[in-house]
Amino acid sequence: MFSGIGVTEILFILALLTLVFGAKRIPEIARGLGSGIRNFKGAIRNGSDDDPGDAGNAG
Repeated sequence: MFSGIGVTEILFILALLTLVFGAKRIPEIARGLGSGIRNFKGAIRNGSDDDPGDAGNAG
C-alpha cells in the first residue's frame, strides 16, 4: 500500500502534523479518520440503501 514511502517520509509527515495540529489534537483526528474509514468500508460491504438501478428511472 505504501511501497513508495519510507520511514523518513512517515516521520516527516508525523512531525508536520504535530506542528500544524498540535500533539493533543492528533489522536482525535486519527480516531475520526479511523471511524470514517470503518463506516465507509461497512457501507461498501453491506451495500448502500439506494438501489443503483433506480438512478436511471428517476427522470
